Amino acid sequence: MPADQIDYRIYGDDLQFVEIELDKGESVIAEAGAMVYMEDGIEYEAVFGDGSSATGFFGKLFNAGKRLITGESLFLTKFTNGAGGKRKVAFSGSAIGKIIPVNLKEYGGSLICQNDAFLCAALGIQVDIYFNTKFGVGLFGGEGFILQKISGDGLAFIHAGGSVVEKELKNETIYVDTGCLVAFTEGVAFDIKRAGNLKTMLFGGEGLFLAKLSGQGKVFIQSYPFSRLADRIISHAPSIGGDSKGEGSILGGLGDIFEADD
Repeated sequence: MPADQIDYRIYGDDLQFVEIELDKGESVIAEAGAMVYMEDGIEYEAVFGDGSSATGFFGKLFNAGKRLITGESLFLTKFTNGAGGKRKVAFSGSAIGKIIPVNLKEYGGSLICQNDAFLCAALGIQVDIYFNTKFGVGLFGGEGFILQKISGDGLAFIHAGGSVVEKELKNETIYVDTGCLVAFTEGVAFDIKRAGNLKTMLFGGEGLFLAKLSGQGKVFIQSYPFSRLADRIISHAPSIGGDSKGEGSILGGLGDIFEADD
């Protein structure tokens, strides 16, 4: 079915949220837990999969089951304007970063994304799985065999870490850190490449493999994936052996000694 036509506005810089304006009867689907606020008159319900028009219970259950394969929740949440006039509902991502609006009509009707990039979309957008059939990509490509495929003829919103750049390939090749790849169009071939020789792979600091993207189409790249942020937080967490420094203090752990004496 055609996607609902929705209006939106994105607020913020590095901790963004998107506010979507719905006319009476219009709906938007979103990842569970992404809602920030909604106006009176917005009705919401959990739906199997993406809420698309799969026939019968088992069809909807099959669509929902495919989301489990990608590590996502069994349900999405559908928000509908059940009142007269216009009503607004807002959504945010789960980490520091940017929200990217994507009009799928402008990208050939679909976009291949890492499996946690999808945030929300107009009702009628399909959120499906995408298998990469190359064995090496499945073992070493970061996101594995299974990615998300977002398709339809309306607006979808994806979330990425840090700053985001959109590159256009014109029968070219680009190499990207596997964690920094957010999304690409179906005209782009996705493969992996060793990060140099053995010494470079072990000590170069860029990981063992890089994502190789070639062909013709668009590629979205994030500067600071959440996995990188999480690794840095863990490495500095005192409870698990990380570095400890008092906030705003050059004394670091020495300050803790004085605090203990108090």
